[in-house]
Amino acid sequence: MESQQTRQGVLFALAAYFIWGIAPAYFKLIDYVPANEILTHRIIWSFFFMILLISVSRQWNTVRAACRNKTKLLLLAVSAILIGSNWLTFIWAVNNHHMLEASMGYFINPLVNVLLGMLFLSERFRRMQWVAVALAFSGVAIQLWQFGSIPYISLILAFTFGLYALVRKKIGVDSQTGMLIETLWLLPIAAFYLFFIADTPTSHLGQNTMSLNLLLVAAGVVTTVPLLFFTAAATKLRLSTLGFFQYIGPTMMFVLATVFYGETIGKEKLITFGFIWAALIIFVFDALYYQRKLR
Repeated sequence: MESQQTRQGVLFALAAYFIWGIAPAYFKLIDYVPANEILTHRIIWSFFFMILLISVSRQWNTVRAACRNKTKLLLLAVSAILIGSNWLTFIWAVNNHHMLEASMGYFINPLVNVLLGMLFLSERFRRMQWVAVALAFSGVAIQLWQFGSIPYISLILAFTFGLYALVRKKIGVDSQTGMLIETLWLLPIAAFYLFFIADTPTSHLGQNTMSLNLLLVAAGVVTTVPLLFFTAAATKLRLSTLGFFQYIGPTMMFVLATVFYGETIGKEKLITFGFIWAALIIFVFDALYYQRKLR
């Protein structure tokens, strides 16, 4: 029974990270739509999709319980701002030929999570974790020192998603309830922007082609479906096991960027990627060693 659950968990995790990995291809299909406009559709249609899912799974009691807790509601407003910022940065990066930097951001993210755990959750670094984090930030520092540039897109993505995970861990609500309330916080701003401020060739839904409107509505599916797969995987796998799948997404983004979308790796990116990949190799081997030691 346990091995069957593990197999199911692995399939769910692969599905989640595969969809996250190919998500840039979806955003490339609508790269002529401004990033902030795509974000509004992502928020609006995710909200309605979550209403449908929560109705089907009959989880409205959980939602009502979360809404009665003012502290949780306010913290979900913070997490909504963080995830909204992350989504906007990611969409802009993909549609403006910065997919490699987006990929780098999600390679850095696990190391940022470890750093935030130490700073805010009193978690202790093991020796090799210190080495891994130091290597990653050395790569960024060398890029800044040698080339006068900093991978700000990568750092924004890594830290907004890391802080988002930290806040959500503190709140302690399930992923469906959390996403519904987060998108509810963002919904008035998104709707006001789309219907009263945005004035582009694609902002008037009645004038768009049916295919474009369907692609915009699909933003909600692209957002919520991998999250559901991830949640299902998290219930069937150890967190440490699940963590090893998180490199699938940025690896696929890296391949998409370099093979299919013609992005080139400049010398500064290559150096930074080299340091980050070295850090991740140390990070993964340390985690495997520690896991084996606990058995």
